[in-house]
Amino acid sequence: MKEVRESLPIYSWKKNILDSLRTHRVLILVGETGSGKTTQLPQYILESHMTAPHKRIAVTQPRRVAAITVAQRVAAEMNTTIPNGPVGYCVRFDDTTSPATRLKFMTDGMLVREALLFPDLANYSVIVLDEAHERSLQTDILFGIVKRALASRGVKNDLRVVVMSATLDVELFHNFFADSNPAVLRIPGRTHPVDIFYTIKPLPDYLDAVLITTLQIHLDEKDNAGSILVFLTGQEDIETMETLLNDYATRLPPHVPKLWVCPIFAAMPRETQMLAFEPAPPHVRKVILATNIAETSITINGVRFVIDTGIYYCQRSFVGHMETLQIEPISQAQAWQRSGRAGREAPGVCYRLFPEAKFEELAARAIPEIKRVRVGVS
Repeated sequence: MKEVRESLPIYSWKKNILDSLRTHRVLILVGETGSGKTTQLPQYILESHMTAPHKRIAVTQPRRVAAITVAQRVAAEMNTTIPNGPVGYCVRFDDTTSPATRLKFMTDGMLVREALLFPDLANYSVIVLDEAHERSLQTDILFGIVKRALASRGVKNDLRVVVMSATLDVELFHNFFADSNPAVLRIPGRTHPVDIFYTIKPLPDYLDAVLITTLQIHLDEKDNAGSILVFLTGQEDIETMETLLNDYATRLPPHVPKLWVCPIFAAMPRETQMLAFEPAPPHVRKVILATNIAETSITINGVRFVIDTGIYYCQRSFVGHMETLQIEPISQAQAWQRSGRAGREAPGVCYRLFPEAKFEELAARAIPEIKRVRVGVS
Protein backbone atom coordinates (compact mmCIF):
# COMPACT_ATOMS: atom_id res chain seq x y z
CA MET A 1 0.00 0.00 0.00
CA LYS A 2 2.89 2.37 0.80
CA GLU A 3 4.28 1.91 -2.72
CA VAL A 4 0.86 2.62 -4.26
CA ARG A 5 0.45 5.82 -2.25
CA GLU A 6 3.93 7.05 -3.13
CA SER A 7 3.32 6.40 -6.83
CA LEU A 8 0.49 8.94 -6.99
CA PRO A 9 1.30 12.36 -8.54
CA ILE A 10 0.29 14.22 -5.37
CA TYR A 11 3.04 12.51 -3.33
CA SER A 12 5.79 14.70 -4.79
CA TRP A 13 3.73 17.74 -3.72
CA LYS A 14 3.29 16.63 -0.11
CA LYS A 15 5.84 19.08 1.32
CA ASN A 16 4.47 21.98 -0.75
CA ILE A 17 0.96 21.24 0.47
CA LEU A 18 1.89 21.08 4.14
CA ASP A 19 4.14 24.14 3.92
CA SER A 20 1.30 26.09 2.28
CA LEU A 21 -1.09 25.12 5.07
CA ARG A 22 1.39 26.16 7.74
CA THR A 23 1.84 29.61 6.21
CA HIS A 24 -1.66 30.24 4.78
CA ARG A 25 -5.10 29.88 6.32
CA VAL A 26 -6.67 28.87 2.99
CA LEU A 27 -5.28 26.60 0.28
CA ILE A 28 -6.92 26.34 -3.14
CA LEU A 29 -5.80 23.04 -4.64
CA VAL A 30 -6.55 22.10 -8.24
CA GLY A 31 -5.71 18.42 -8.59
CA GLU A 32 -6.34 16.81 -11.94
CA THR A 33 -8.08 13.46 -12.30
CA GLY A 34 -5.93 10.64 -10.97
CA SER A 35 -3.69 12.87 -8.84
CA GLY A 36 -4.79 11.20 -5.58
CA LYS A 37 -5.91 14.42 -3.89
CA THR A 38 -9.15 13.09 -2.40
CA THR A 39 -7.64 10.15 -0.51
CA GLN A 40 -4.10 11.40 0.16
CA LEU A 41 -4.37 15.02 1.27
CA PRO A 42 -6.43 14.26 4.42
CA GLN A 43 -3.87 11.62 5.41
CA TYR A 44 -0.96 14.03 4.84
CA ILE A 45 -2.57 16.54 7.18
CA LEU A 46 -3.27 13.92 9.85
CA GLU A 47 0.26 12.48 9.63
CA SER A 48 1.80 15.96 9.93
CA HIS A 49 0.35 16.42 13.44
CA MET A 50 -0.77 19.85 12.30
CA THR A 51 -4.08 19.53 14.11
CA ALA A 52 -4.71 19.94 17.83
CA PRO A 53 -5.10 16.56 19.63
CA HIS A 54 -8.71 17.27 20.63
CA LYS A 55 -9.83 18.52 17.21
CA ARG A 56 -10.72 16.81 13.95
CA ILE A 57 -10.16 17.15 10.24
CA ALA A 58 -13.43 17.46 8.31
CA VAL A 59 -13.57 16.39 4.66
CA THR A 60 -16.79 17.22 2.83
CA GLN A 61 -18.26 15.65 -0.29
CA PRO A 62 -21.39 16.71 -2.20
CA ARG A 63 -22.85 13.16 -2.12
CA ARG A 64 -23.22 10.51 0.56
CA VAL A 65 -21.90 7.63 -1.54
CA ALA A 66 -18.69 9.60 -2.13
CA ALA A 67 -18.25 10.38 1.57
CA ILE A 68 -18.70 6.70 2.45
CA THR A 69 -16.49 5.20 -0.26
CA VAL A 70 -13.65 7.67 0.27
CA ALA A 71 -13.73 7.06 4.03
CA GLN A 72 -13.58 3.31 3.45
CA ARG A 73 -10.66 3.67 1.06
CA VAL A 74 -8.70 5.90 3.44
CA ALA A 75 -9.37 3.55 6.35
CA ALA A 76 -8.06 0.63 4.28
CA GLU A 77 -4.90 2.57 3.37
CA MET A 78 -4.36 3.40 7.05
CA ASN A 79 -4.92 -0.25 8.00
CA THR A 80 -7.75 0.64 10.35
CA THR A 81 -11.46 -0.06 10.56
CA ILE A 82 -14.72 1.87 10.53
CA PRO A 83 -16.13 2.46 13.13
CA ASN A 84 -14.05 2.83 16.31
CA GLY A 85 -10.88 3.93 14.49
CA PRO A 86 -9.36 7.28 13.50
CA VAL A 87 -11.46 7.39 10.30
CA GLY A 88 -15.24 7.76 10.21
CA TYR A 89 -18.02 9.13 8.05
CA CYS A 90 -21.20 11.01 8.80
CA VAL A 91 -24.07 11.12 6.31
CA ARG A 92 -27.80 11.42 6.83
CA PHE A 93 -29.07 8.52 8.97
CA ASP A 94 -25.58 6.97 9.20
CA ASP A 95 -22.92 8.26 11.58
CA THR A 96 -19.90 6.01 12.20
CA THR A 97 -17.80 8.54 14.09
CA SER A 98 -16.66 7.97 17.67
CA PRO A 99 -14.48 9.80 20.23
CA ALA A 100 -11.48 8.20 18.49
CA THR A 101 -12.31 9.74 15.10
CA ARG A 102 -9.72 12.19 13.77
CA LEU A 103 -10.64 12.15 10.06
CA LYS A 104 -14.35 12.78 9.55
CA PHE A 105 -15.73 12.40 6.03
CA MET A 106 -19.16 13.93 5.63
CA THR A 107 -21.61 15.43 3.18
CA ASP A 108 -21.77 19.19 2.75
CA GLY A 109 -25.24 19.18 4.26
CA MET A 110 -24.12 17.51 7.49
CA LEU A 111 -21.47 20.17 8.12
CA VAL A 112 -24.02 22.90 7.35
CA ARG A 113 -26.30 21.38 10.01
CA GLU A 114 -23.44 21.17 12.49
CA ALA A 115 -22.68 24.85 11.89
CA LEU A 116 -26.18 25.76 13.12
CA LEU A 117 -25.05 24.64 16.59
CA PHE A 118 -21.36 25.58 16.32
CA PRO A 119 -21.04 28.52 13.88
CA ASP A 120 -17.28 28.82 14.31
CA LEU A 121 -16.80 25.07 13.64
CA ALA A 122 -14.74 24.84 16.82
CA ASN A 123 -14.46 21.04 16.66
CA TYR A 124 -12.17 21.23 13.63
CA SER A 125 -8.61 22.33 12.97
CA VAL A 126 -8.80 21.73 9.22
CA ILE A 127 -11.78 21.68 6.85
CA VAL A 128 -11.32 20.21 3.38
CA LEU A 129 -14.05 21.14 0.88
CA ASP A 130 -13.72 18.57 -1.90
CA GLU A 131 -15.41 18.71 -5.32
CA ALA A 132 -15.89 22.45 -4.83
CA HIS A 133 -16.60 22.92 -8.55
CA GLU A 134 -20.04 21.31 -8.22
CA ARG A 135 -21.46 24.47 -6.60
CA SER A 136 -24.50 22.79 -5.08
CA LEU A 137 -26.71 24.95 -2.86
CA GLN A 138 -25.35 23.27 0.28
CA THR A 139 -21.76 23.69 -0.92
CA ASP A 140 -22.16 27.41 -1.61
CA ILE A 141 -23.79 27.92 1.80
CA LEU A 142 -20.86 26.05 3.34
CA PHE A 143 -18.37 28.40 1.68
CA GLY A 144 -20.05 31.29 3.47
CA ILE A 145 -20.06 29.42 6.80
CA VAL A 146 -16.37 28.57 6.50
CA LYS A 147 -15.47 32.15 5.57
CA ARG A 148 -17.31 33.40 8.66
CA ALA A 149 -15.56 30.80 10.84
CA LEU A 150 -12.17 31.93 9.51
CA ALA A 151 -13.00 35.49 10.52
CA SER A 152 -14.30 34.58 13.98
CA ARG A 153 -11.24 32.41 14.71
CA GLY A 154 -8.78 34.84 13.16
CA VAL A 155 -7.15 35.89 16.43
CA LYS A 156 -6.45 32.28 17.44
CA ASN A 157 -5.35 31.43 13.88
CA ASP A 158 -6.31 27.80 14.56
CA LEU A 159 -8.39 26.96 11.47
CA ARG A 160 -7.13 25.92 8.05
CA VAL A 161 -9.32 25.45 4.96
CA VAL A 162 -8.58 23.53 1.76
CA VAL A 163 -10.79 24.15 -1.29
CA MET A 164 -10.23 21.28 -3.68
CA SER A 165 -11.38 20.12 -7.11
CA ALA A 166 -10.21 18.79 -10.46
CA THR A 167 -11.91 21.60 -12.40
CA LEU A 168 -12.06 24.80 -10.43
CA ASP A 169 -12.51 28.49 -11.24
CA VAL A 170 -9.44 29.52 -9.24
CA GLU A 171 -9.95 33.26 -9.65
CA LEU A 172 -13.51 33.05 -8.31
CA PHE A 173 -12.49 31.23 -5.13
CA HIS A 174 -9.33 33.28 -4.69
CA ASN A 175 -11.41 36.44 -4.74
CA PHE A 176 -13.97 34.96 -2.33
CA PHE A 177 -11.30 34.08 0.25
CA ALA A 178 -9.11 37.12 -0.51
CA ASP A 179 -9.18 38.27 3.14
CA SER A 180 -7.24 35.10 4.05
CA ASN A 181 -4.63 35.52 1.29
CA PRO A 182 -5.08 31.97 -0.07
CA ALA A 183 -2.27 29.88 -1.52
CA VAL A 184 -2.86 28.14 -4.86
CA LEU A 185 -1.38 24.82 -5.97
CA ARG A 186 -1.99 22.98 -9.24
CA ILE A 187 -1.18 19.28 -9.23
CA PRO A 188 -1.02 17.28 -12.47
CA GLY A 189 -2.97 14.06 -12.76
CA ARG A 190 -2.18 10.64 -14.09
CA THR A 191 -4.47 9.97 -16.99
CA HIS A 192 -4.21 8.09 -20.26
CA PRO A 193 -5.41 9.18 -23.70
CA VAL A 194 -9.12 8.86 -24.41
CA ASP A 195 -10.44 8.63 -27.97
CA ILE A 196 -13.69 10.56 -28.35
CA PHE A 197 -16.36 9.77 -30.92
CA TYR A 198 -19.44 11.83 -31.77
CA THR A 199 -22.61 11.01 -33.67
CA ILE A 200 -23.06 12.43 -37.16
CA LYS A 201 -26.45 13.93 -36.33
CA PRO A 202 -28.74 14.28 -33.27
CA LEU A 203 -30.35 11.03 -32.16
CA PRO A 204 -34.14 10.80 -31.71
CA ASP A 205 -34.01 8.29 -28.82
CA TYR A 206 -31.00 8.41 -26.50
CA LEU A 207 -32.03 5.26 -24.60
CA ASP A 208 -32.14 3.28 -27.82
CA ALA A 209 -28.73 4.71 -28.73
CA VAL A 210 -27.32 3.72 -25.33
CA LEU A 211 -28.58 0.16 -25.74
CA ILE A 212 -27.14 -0.22 -29.24
CA THR A 213 -23.80 1.38 -28.32
CA THR A 214 -23.38 -0.73 -25.18
CA LEU A 215 -24.06 -3.99 -27.02
CA GLN A 216 -21.84 -2.97 -29.93
CA ILE A 217 -18.93 -2.25 -27.58
CA HIS A 218 -19.46 -5.55 -25.81
CA LEU A 219 -19.50 -7.57 -29.03
CA ASP A 220 -16.73 -5.71 -30.86
CA GLU A 221 -14.41 -5.51 -27.84
CA LYS A 222 -14.96 -8.99 -26.43
CA ASP A 223 -11.20 -9.39 -25.90
CA ASN A 224 -11.03 -6.12 -23.91
CA ALA A 225 -12.32 -6.77 -20.40
CA GLY A 226 -12.81 -3.09 -19.54
CA SER A 227 -16.04 -1.97 -17.91
CA ILE A 228 -18.55 0.34 -19.59
CA LEU A 229 -19.75 3.44 -17.72
CA VAL A 230 -23.02 4.90 -19.01
CA PHE A 231 -24.24 8.35 -17.95
CA LEU A 232 -28.04 8.58 -17.77
CA THR A 233 -30.41 11.17 -16.28
CA GLY A 234 -31.95 9.42 -13.29
CA GLN A 235 -33.51 6.39 -11.66
CA GLU A 236 -36.25 5.84 -14.26
CA ASP A 237 -33.83 5.78 -17.21
CA ILE A 238 -31.37 3.62 -15.29
CA GLU A 239 -33.98 1.01 -14.33
CA THR A 240 -35.33 0.93 -17.89
CA MET A 241 -31.85 0.39 -19.32
CA GLU A 242 -31.05 -2.22 -16.68
CA THR A 243 -34.10 -4.24 -17.73
CA LEU A 244 -33.26 -3.96 -21.44
CA LEU A 245 -29.61 -4.94 -21.01
CA ASN A 246 -30.41 -7.87 -18.73
CA ASP A 247 -32.92 -9.11 -21.28
CA TYR A 248 -30.38 -8.94 -24.12
CA ALA A 249 -27.69 -10.47 -21.92
CA THR A 250 -29.64 -13.72 -21.71
CA ARG A 251 -29.51 -14.02 -25.51
CA LEU A 252 -25.81 -13.41 -26.10
CA PRO A 253 -23.90 -16.10 -28.03
CA PRO A 254 -22.05 -18.64 -25.83
CA HIS A 255 -18.60 -17.41 -26.92
CA VAL A 256 -19.33 -13.81 -25.84
CA PRO A 257 -18.51 -12.81 -22.22
CA LYS A 258 -21.46 -12.29 -19.90
CA LEU A 259 -22.78 -8.87 -18.93
CA TRP A 260 -23.13 -7.71 -15.33
CA VAL A 261 -25.32 -4.60 -15.07
CA CYS A 262 -24.72 -2.39 -12.00
CA PRO A 263 -26.98 0.64 -11.49
CA ILE A 264 -25.96 3.46 -9.16
CA PHE A 265 -28.05 6.48 -8.19
CA ALA A 266 -28.62 8.47 -5.02
CA ALA A 267 -31.87 6.83 -3.87
CA MET A 268 -30.48 3.28 -3.87
CA PRO A 269 -29.71 1.41 -0.63
CA ARG A 270 -26.04 1.78 0.26
CA GLU A 271 -25.38 -1.97 0.04
CA THR A 272 -26.70 -2.04 -3.53
CA GLN A 273 -24.67 1.03 -4.50
CA MET A 274 -21.48 -0.68 -3.33
CA LEU A 275 -21.90 -3.46 -5.91
CA ALA A 276 -20.81 -1.02 -8.62
CA PHE A 277 -17.38 -0.84 -6.98
CA GLU A 278 -16.83 -4.61 -6.94
CA PRO A 279 -14.51 -6.04 -9.63
CA ALA A 280 -16.20 -8.09 -12.33
CA PRO A 281 -15.64 -11.88 -12.21
CA PRO A 282 -13.47 -13.45 -14.95
CA HIS A 283 -15.04 -13.45 -18.42
CA VAL A 284 -17.71 -10.97 -17.32
CA ARG A 285 -18.00 -7.33 -18.41
CA LYS A 286 -19.45 -4.85 -15.95
CA VAL A 287 -21.79 -2.13 -17.22
CA ILE A 288 -22.31 0.71 -14.73
CA LEU A 289 -25.47 2.75 -15.26
CA ALA A 290 -25.00 6.02 -13.38
CA THR A 291 -26.25 9.55 -12.98
CA ASN A 292 -23.85 12.50 -12.89
CA ILE A 293 -22.82 11.16 -9.46
CA ALA A 294 -20.06 9.28 -11.35
CA GLU A 295 -18.58 12.39 -13.01
CA THR A 296 -16.21 13.28 -10.18
CA SER A 297 -17.62 12.29 -6.79
CA ILE A 298 -16.84 8.58 -7.07
CA THR A 299 -14.21 6.53 -8.86
CA ILE A 300 -15.00 3.08 -10.22
CA ASN A 301 -11.92 1.12 -11.20
CA GLY A 302 -11.66 -0.80 -14.44
CA VAL A 303 -13.64 1.57 -16.69
CA ARG A 304 -12.34 1.65 -20.28
CA PHE A 305 -15.46 2.83 -22.12
CA VAL A 306 -17.77 5.76 -21.41
CA ILE A 307 -21.12 6.40 -23.06
CA ASP A 308 -22.22 10.00 -22.55
CA THR A 309 -25.82 10.96 -23.31
CA GLY A 310 -24.91 14.63 -22.82
CA ILE A 311 -27.85 15.36 -20.52
CA TYR A 312 -28.71 15.35 -16.82
CA TYR A 313 -31.51 16.21 -14.42
CA CYS A 314 -31.28 19.83 -13.31
CA GLN A 315 -33.32 21.39 -10.49
CA ARG A 316 -34.89 24.77 -11.24
CA SER A 317 -37.35 27.24 -9.72
CA PHE A 318 -40.03 28.85 -11.86
CA VAL A 319 -42.61 31.60 -11.45
CA GLY A 320 -44.76 30.83 -8.41
CA HIS A 321 -41.76 29.24 -6.67
CA MET A 322 -42.50 25.85 -8.20
CA GLU A 323 -39.53 23.48 -8.00
CA THR A 324 -38.99 20.98 -10.79
CA LEU A 325 -36.39 18.62 -12.19
CA GLN A 326 -35.91 18.91 -15.91
CA ILE A 327 -33.56 17.32 -18.42
CA GLU A 328 -30.93 19.77 -19.65
CA PRO A 329 -27.64 19.61 -21.58
CA ILE A 330 -24.49 19.16 -19.53
CA SER A 331 -21.65 21.69 -19.68
CA GLN A 332 -18.34 21.22 -21.49
CA ALA A 333 -16.62 20.81 -18.12
CA GLN A 334 -19.00 17.97 -17.26
CA ALA A 335 -18.41 16.34 -20.64
CA TRP A 336 -14.64 16.37 -20.08
CA GLN A 337 -15.08 14.95 -16.60
CA ARG A 338 -17.22 12.14 -18.01
CA SER A 339 -14.78 11.24 -20.78
CA GLY A 340 -11.90 11.34 -18.31
CA ARG A 341 -13.44 8.43 -16.40
CA ALA A 342 -12.30 6.15 -19.26
CA GLY A 343 -8.63 7.10 -18.99
CA ARG A 344 -7.75 6.73 -15.33
CA GLU A 345 -5.97 3.37 -15.60
CA ALA A 346 -5.35 2.79 -19.32
CA PRO A 347 -6.21 4.28 -22.72
CA GLY A 348 -9.96 4.48 -23.14
CA VAL A 349 -12.81 5.45 -25.43
CA CYS A 350 -15.73 7.85 -24.93
CA TYR A 351 -18.82 7.76 -27.13
CA ARG A 352 -20.70 11.06 -26.98
CA LEU A 353 -24.22 10.46 -28.24
CA PHE A 354 -24.49 13.90 -29.81
CA PRO A 355 -22.74 15.74 -32.69
CA GLU A 356 -19.47 17.60 -32.15
CA ALA A 357 -21.20 20.84 -33.15
CA LYS A 358 -23.55 20.34 -30.18
CA PHE A 359 -20.55 20.03 -27.86
CA GLU A 360 -19.21 23.38 -29.09
CA GLU A 361 -22.56 24.98 -28.19
CA LEU A 362 -22.50 23.75 -24.58
CA ALA A 363 -21.83 26.22 -21.76
CA ALA A 364 -18.28 26.09 -20.43
CA ARG A 365 -19.52 25.39 -16.88
CA ALA A 366 -22.83 24.47 -15.27
CA ILE A 367 -24.87 27.24 -13.65
CA PRO A 368 -24.48 27.05 -9.83
CA GLU A 369 -27.56 25.68 -8.08
CA ILE A 370 -27.92 28.81 -5.97
CA LYS A 371 -28.70 30.71 -9.20
CA ARG A 372 -31.26 28.12 -10.34
CA VAL A 373 -33.39 27.45 -7.27
CA ARG A 374 -35.21 29.49 -4.67
CA VAL A 375 -32.99 29.74 -1.59
CA GLY A 376 -34.69 27.85 1.22
CA VAL A 377 -35.77 25.01 -1.05
CA SER A 378 -33.16 22.39 -1.89
